[in-house]
Amino acid sequence: MIIGLIRHGETEWNAAGRIQGQTDISLSEAGVRQAYALAARLKSEDRIWDAVVSSDLRRARETARILADELGLPLLPPDPRIRERSFGLAEGTTEEERLSRWGADWRSLDIGQESDEEVRKRSLAFIADWQAARPDIRLLVVSHGSVLAVLLRALCEGLEDRRIGNVSLSILESDGAGWRVILHNCSKHLDTLKTGS
Repeated sequence: MIIGLIRHGETEWNAAGRIQGQTDISLSEAGVRQAYALAARLKSEDRIWDAVVSSDLRRARETARILADELGLPLLPPDPRIRERSFGLAEGTTEEERLSRWGADWRSLDIGQESDEEVRKRSLAFIADWQAARPDIRLLVVSHGSVLAVLLRALCEGLEDRRIGNVSLSILESDGAGWRVILHNCSKHLDTLKTGS
């Protein structure tokens, strides 16, 4: 099994530094352009993909729809197990607002957010079901930054933990026993947006 893990394109809340969590926000115009840039990259590469699946939140579904349409791939029904972590009371706030309201250790407080363990459990169940049903599939998975960070750490021990960028691409391959990282958190396709090419 090969999975291409993709974070959704940018939203207005991303640009403003607001935590979205499970608040259902659409892509911004910039996010749409980013998704098309990733689609163009994937079309230009030799790797073949079989299908696209996303979380059930709009920003992921919209990104996945662009990829599926541009690559001529089936768009599978969305899966809530790869939706973003719930951030509870922090959703909709900026870092400045979080620091003002809860202090620097706000992530360790109980403000209704989903734990790493809860996110790990549901995202690994998603992967395990696909491995059992279609061990040979090459699947593009459009999800969210926090979920992908937790999932990558769970699948690939020792992988550098860094912020997952909008429409970044990570590619992992399973031999049935473990996962090998082919590509991690790569967003070189966004360079075309900066240069205008």
